[in-house]
Amino acid sequence: MSVDDLLTGLPPVVAPDCRVLVLGSMPGAASLQAARYYAHPRNRFWPVMAALADVPANAPYEARLVALQRAGIGLWDVIGECRRAGSLDSAIVRGSERPNALVPLVASLGQLRAIAFNGATAASLFRRHVEPAVPERLREHVARVALPSTSPAHAAMGLEALREAWATLAPWLSGSAHDGARPRTQA
Repeated sequence: MSVDDLLTGLPPVVAPDCRVLVLGSMPGAASLQAARYYAHPRNRFWPVMAALADVPANAPYEARLVALQRAGIGLWDVIGECRRAGSLDSAIVRGSERPNALVPLVASLGQLRAIAFNGATAASLFRRHVEPAVPERLREHVARVALPSTSPAHAAMGLEALREAWATLAPWLSGSAHDGARPRTQA
């Protein structure tokens, strides 16, 4: 994969009753090659989802996606196309990013309560490419939460600390977070 290659991300995995939409920046090389979210064997996303939403981390991929959707969690990425050599977010060629159609997706999800960013880069890309087009009524009712990346590049944070950080999503999944909460972005 060279910087000259235009990379295209994966399609969304989102059920109509999605309550929490998890957005990455752009899938890494292993995920693009496998056409599966979080396919790198050292990515901790699936173990985190096992703790948060009882998604069996070692189940076949399709079964994990079904369990994720049953738990009210959807997956996509902020960026749908970009140029990047390798897998690191820092290697994304600025100006080559083409965002996914997130505004219409978010507007179509009547039960959506939170957008969770898998890492600071995803949150930053969302603020730069998507946030300006989000209607005010959606900004008021959908929280935005930046969480630590589950990427192996963010290995300094242990799995237990990641699980604790991501557990902040539990109220939106259980429905106990009150509707209409002012959106927030955590760093």
